[in-house]
Amino acid sequence: MKTDASVPARGQARDIALISLIGFFGIFSTTMSKSPVLPLFVKSLSGSETIVGLIAAVSPFTGILFSFPVGMLADTWGKKRLLVIAGFVFLLAPLLYFVVTSAYWLIPIRFFHGIATAIIGPVASAFIVSAYPQSKGEKLGLYSSATLVGRTLAPLLGGAIISAFFFLSGTGMYRAVYAGAFVLAVPVFVMILTLKPDDPARARAGTLGKPVTLADFGRSLADFMRNRRLLATSLVEMATYFAYGVIETYLPILLSGLSVPAYQIGLLFSLQILSIALTKPLFGKLADRVDRRIQIAAGIVVTGAAVAVIPLSTSIVVIAALAVLFGLGVSISTVATSTYVAEVAREEKLGASLGALSSIMDVGHSSGPLVAGAIITATTAAGGFLAAAGVCVIVTLVFLTMVFWRR
Repeated sequence: MKTDASVPARGQARDIALISLIGFFGIFSTTMSKSPVLPLFVKSLSGSETIVGLIAAVSPFTGILFSFPVGMLADTWGKKRLLVIAGFVFLLAPLLYFVVTSAYWLIPIRFFHGIATAIIGPVASAFIVSAYPQSKGEKLGLYSSATLVGRTLAPLLGGAIISAFFFLSGTGMYRAVYAGAFVLAVPVFVMILTLKPDDPARARAGTLGKPVTLADFGRSLADFMRNRRLLATSLVEMATYFAYGVIETYLPILLSGLSVPAYQIGLLFSLQILSIALTKPLFGKLADRVDRRIQIAAGIVVTGAAVAVIPLSTSIVVIAALAVLFGLGVSISTVATSTYVAEVAREEKLGASLGALSSIMDVGHSSGPLVAGAIITATTAAGGFLAAAGVCVIVTLVFLTMVFWRR
């Protein structure tokens, strides 16, 4: 990819628009497959809260396994090749939900579906950072906002479909949601095929597609783990998405227990994600200009405070306001984490570093529902939410120590 200075403005606009549309439709499809439908679908199949947490943890667990290798392969194989694989998974996965007759079948399906998001996250970020080195924070913010618009619309449309098809017997209303997810995945695959080949100079030189060994993976991962700034930033992503996983998995059940209808649950999640989508470009520009370490710390503090207070209220209005505040905290920190990693990482290790960031993020996203599910089963909903807040507090202290400590 060419840089800001060498790419004509029209070409730049097309690149960021196309990759943003791919992210929009891809995340729209995958998010509608889980929020708010997944926990409700599992409960309709007689799954317990613990099973809900286990199934919710599977998709991000895929990210744990694949994001770092995918990021490294993006550095060696090329980004478009990997995006084509993601497009195929986006297209096929929604169809698999139609064969589900037991909640346990959702485990392998969610694992397969998670491959798509494990690829698109780090690869799209590496694509953008390589293309726009001087304005990477702003462009990452624009891309992230596009994906978040998809996340905003997904629970709203998913909740509306469930309500509209409520007359269907059994699990029919939930399967209708997955039909919609398939339709949204079609343009993802088509647009990925229209992307220009990335790194054309390397392609001409024949340096793309070289074999990658396990030793290469080990060395790259060791390099990442030795860099305390990269590791500390990844821990912030982990804590943020630990809390996010708890919110998206157990808040629908909490609200359902308060007799809130499905379409209002979807609206609440849409408002939360809309708060992130509208502010990420702004905070992305801010991350290009200020000390990113301070911005990251401020965001995780707001996130932890909001998640701690949510289960203490029974008012849908108050919970909605806290959900929006949670979204603002996520927006402040996460746009700065990718930008900070791109600043700290070596250029030839950019994809691997962003992949490792995504993998550690998914550790949090996967473990959040699982840990909170066990705590909620043993105690109350408040215990699970407070555990997420505690993780945010601890990680904030670790992050500040590691990024400001000078040896």
